[in-house]
Amino acid sequence: MHPFVHAAATPEKPAIIMADGSGTLSYAELEAQSNRAAHFFRGQGLQRGDTVAFLLENSLEYLPLCWGAQRAGLIFVAMSTKLGPQETQYIVENSGAHIVIAHGALADVAKALTAPKGGYSLGGPIEGFDPLEPELAAQPPGRISDESQGRDMLYSSGTTGQPKGITGPLPEGPLDEPNALLGLTKMLYSFSPDMRYLSPAPLYHAAPLRYCMAVHRFGGTVVVMKSFDPERYLALVEEHRITHSQLVPTMFVRMLKLPEDVRARYDTSSLQVAIHAAAPCPVEVKRRMIDWWGPVIHEYYASTEGTGFCAINAEEWQAKPGSVGKSYVGEIRILGEDDNPLPPGREGRIFFAGGGDFEYHNAPEKTAGAKHPEHGATFGDIGYVDEDGYLFLTDRAAYMIISGGVNIYPQEAEDVLVMHPKVADVAVIGVPHEEMGEEVKAVVQPRNWADAGPELEAELIGFVRERLSHVKCPRSIDFEKELPRHDTGKLYKRLLKDRYKAAATAA
Repeated sequence: MHPFVHAAATPEKPAIIMADGSGTLSYAELEAQSNRAAHFFRGQGLQRGDTVAFLLENSLEYLPLCWGAQRAGLIFVAMSTKLGPQETQYIVENSGAHIVIAHGALADVAKALTAPKGGYSLGGPIEGFDPLEPELAAQPPGRISDESQGRDMLYSSGTTGQPKGITGPLPEGPLDEPNALLGLTKMLYSFSPDMRYLSPAPLYHAAPLRYCMAVHRFGGTVVVMKSFDPERYLALVEEHRITHSQLVPTMFVRMLKLPEDVRARYDTSSLQVAIHAAAPCPVEVKRRMIDWWGPVIHEYYASTEGTGFCAINAEEWQAKPGSVGKSYVGEIRILGEDDNPLPPGREGRIFFAGGGDFEYHNAPEKTAGAKHPEHGATFGDIGYVDEDGYLFLTDRAAYMIISGGVNIYPQEAEDVLVMHPKVADVAVIGVPHEEMGEEVKAVVQPRNWADAGPELEAELIGFVRERLSHVKCPRSIDFEKELPRHDTGKLYKRLLKDRYKAAATAA
């Protein structure tokens, strides 16, 4: 279960297709390019256990570089292209990366980066970097003599604080050894050599990167979008007869808000499995997606740390709307404020016991803060388990609003507001209030900026009050042309909260 196996068996089969028409790689070409990358890394003195960092946009070169690092036994750090120079340099230094490889389009950030063995640029010059293309072209296409398994080390997106590198031991088995993800994807989603997988998200994020590499281990074809566009996504499903894909709820919302005649224009009947994860999905959004695409919608709840994994299919979800499923990795334990387990139906902090192990790189205090000596590890989420063992998420603990001593989870109001026809995106946060401690505020990105103003504010507040207890509803609404949302669907609420906190402090 490795691309080299499929390069020998089906050399001409497409391994990677860029959705914008910028290129295609067969399995034979993927094999040759990843081997050249492995030789390049060895030529730079990198040995098993060393680290390399990538600052790359979605491109034809991305996955071959990852496979080159994987077969050279390296730790490869796929960095977010949304970070600034300071955060990116922090990741380079914190990870111990020997080399940085960056796209020329990201030169403004990349030119400030330094690594012990320097930087290399792809697709355009970067000040202080050497071009990578001639270096790779000079390498032989055959396999290096000392192949061994490497692994990724990905950094949390920093939605609630400084990015954390999530790592673990290097695998010791043979290069084509199956792993836990391969077993799960075959069992739950029928991954196979015949699959055609559409990836609409940035490859630097855990799920797109790991699932695309899993597709290559099965011998399927990956179609990569450079960025998500709702109508273009539907056109690609039809054009490539896509069988599998993975999305985030904001993508569902954007597709559902396309005009009905546009949605009806495209044939999505080839879809067998449409997976979503990374952020909570409003119940009404998911219900409408199942009505549109049929029972092909699957959901999982997991994290880059890999300590737990829950999954649910469409049929189960229709019986348990709002659930993220039962656990397949790790035992779910809901803990109260006293760290004791809570019974079914009681909300508390979600822990997974007995799942995969992890650590935050060079941050033992953060590792310790995520783990419990008896009950495993937590992703920082709040929720409950019902009598049948199905997990329901309430919100992230860090996002909880405490107003007048009452705990308020903003996800409820967000799920209501996002379905309003005039709303493109929304964040509900707690802002400082002299008397109540915090006050509930919504920050809305309207579909049409011309609608922003007092009338829409009153309309949206009334819309929520018709559906939720008034204590959970925003007392005021501000409008933004674009919310600070990560391409993976996660919202940088920390940035919004910090802004309001700073304004209150200044006042």
